[in-house]
Amino acid sequence: MDVFEHLFVDKEADYLDRIGHPLTVIDLGANVGYFSAYTLSLFRNATVLAVEPDPGNIDLCRRNLKPYGKRALICEGAAWPSRTALVLSRGTFRDGREWATEVRAAEQSEACDVQGWDMPTLIQMCPSGGIDLLKVDIEGSEQPLFSGNTDNWLDSVRNLCIEIHDEDCKLAVYHALESFEYDESSSGEYNLFLNLRRKR
Repeated sequence: MDVFEHLFVDKEADYLDRIGHPLTVIDLGANVGYFSAYTLSLFRNATVLAVEPDPGNIDLCRRNLKPYGKRALICEGAAWPSRTALVLSRGTFRDGREWATEVRAAEQSEACDVQGWDMPTLIQMCPSGGIDLLKVDIEGSEQPLFSGNTDNWLDSVRNLCIEIHDEDCKLAVYHALESFEYDESSSGEYNLFLNLRRKR
């Protein structure tokens, strides 16, 4: 219910009015699909790829996005710098609630329980090569995601909305964006980097 309140009561997604009419959206950390559903309802020509690692959340996400048919693409797993097997870590991040489940690389001989997907692969799952909006709320995994291999996918992103969870994550995101120009603002807990373009 708190996720619902942030989106529909606190109106944290009002920044979508500044993006125009996105056709392709990737929702990293989709939770139970509220943001994806909101975007699909607001933009009737949009396709959203919802990416979520938590098995309970992804089941609800599938149910919530079923009415949108083929415009809603669902990927069970987590965004990561490379394709690899990861471990779900529950109750260890921030307030420890179900919306704070994080993923991490597996230690030696540790059983893995979630697929890590690199961004080029996730982008290939979408119907077009360009991502009009990349929404990122991945409980600290933005640090590894933006720390390496961003040159092979960040040019495909036109607008970035990201919840930055700590100073290390902030450093990684801003370092990855050093060679880009953008219009920066915020909306609730999210940092917005709109109209991304390479510096000349």
